[in-house]
Amino acid sequence: MHLHLMSAHARLVAVSDVAEHAVNEDSLVQEWHELLARYSAVFTTLECRLQERHGIGANEFEALERLATCDFKCRSADLTGAIHLSQSATSRLVARLEKEGLVERALCELDRRGIFVTITDAGREKYLAAKRTHREVLTETLR
Repeated sequence: MHLHLMSAHARLVAVSDVAEHAVNEDSLVQEWHELLARYSAVFTTLECRLQERHGIGANEFEALERLATCDFKCRSADLTGAIHLSQSATSRLVARLEKEGLVERALCELDRRGIFVTITDAGREKYLAAKRTHREVLTETLR
């Protein structure tokens, strides 16, 4: 009989562990969904406001900000990591910014495979004007 009580207790503990795991998992998934919703709300507002006022999107702003705050020159690969896009998406973004005269690309003299991206004076002006809008949106949406 003692063995039977231990077995019943073990089953209760196992059921309790499963229920606790389900609650923890549900909480984790709920937190993930809330994070996605918050990100979407902030990014969408940034995208719209930056486009309306400055003619650039949120990703373009992030690239300009990274270049403006890293001694105005950055390896293309480092830019990819900083703005959280794929290498090909970053390359297309840099090409658009270059076409608009906001950045310039140059080969690295020490490593001909490396490409540096540099912000131009026009890019710096665009960044500084858009920075106010960016910070305004962050203040509105994150506080």
